[in-house]
Order: sequence, then C-alpha cells, then structure tokens
Amino acid sequence: MNIENLIAIPALCTHYKVELSFFNNLSEMGLLEIKTIEETQYIHPDAIYEIEKMIRMHQELEVNTAGIDVVFNLLQKIEDLQNELISTKNRLRLYEN
Repeated sequence: MNIENLIAIPALCTHYKVELSFFNNLSEMGLLEIKTIEETQYIHPDAIYEIEKMIRMHQELEVNTAGIDVVFNLLQKIEDLQNELISTKNRLRLYEN
C-alpha cells in the first residue's frame, strides 16, 4: 500500500488531542490495524469513522479501552442480528407469496 494513502498516527494524536498509547491499546485489543513504515505508525483512511467513534467514547463518556472493546463487540453483534433478521424476513416473504 502506498504511504500517501495512509494517515500518520502522530498527526491523529495532535488533531484529536489523544495520547499515542490510546491507539496502541486499541491495536492490542484488535480494534485497530496499525501499519508501521519506517518507524512511523499509520492507519488506513477507511478506519477513521470507527476511530472517531472510539475517541468520542473515550473523551466525552470517559470510557476506557476495555469498555470500548465491549461496546464495539456488542455493536457488531447487534449488526449481525439485524442482518439475520432482514434475511429471515426476506425468506418469510417468499413463503407468504
């Protein structure tokens, strides 16, 4: 992947006023994929939306990284259940017609 397509984590730390350790903790928990190129850590731009949600939880709600992990796992389960419900409703419509 080209380095121009990535966002440097130190720039995010400055922009969002967050410590570098916050991003490292998210990475250790599997919530964030960090790429290291020439001793600088980067993230993919597609992850920015999720990162902003995590930062808001951390700063505004004072949720620690373990809490963020729990919240994101629950949100993923809700999304999976919603998709399963939609699929089930679609199959049910086939039998109703």
